Amino acid sequence: MKIIKCLSEYIEEELHDADKYIVKAMKVKTEYPELAELFYQLSLEEMTHMTRLHNEVEKSILAYRRDVGDPPAGMQALYDFLHERMIEKAKAVKIEQQMFRE
Repeated sequence: MKIIKCLSEYIEEELHDADKYIVKAMKVKTEYPELAELFYQLSLEEMTHMTRLHNEVEKSILAYRRDVGDPPAGMQALYDFLHERMIEKAKAVKIEQQMFRE
């Protein structure tokens, strides 16, 4: 399960970077539209990275369940908490990305 911890940390980094880029895109949209577009695209790329990493987490969890069984309750509860937090952050970033396009 150490790999899930590692992947989860990378996912959080990708979400942070996606947010950082879209916030900057919004700030410079009027004054530097081409730069804003670059930041927007970088934000989208970070979200793609996040999705790819999340897919690997799902594969790891399925493999663990197949090979070992259900994870301990405490481990599952912690994962569920962190996963929910990441989902909320991803939703917020996607909303900001949509706002940029308006």
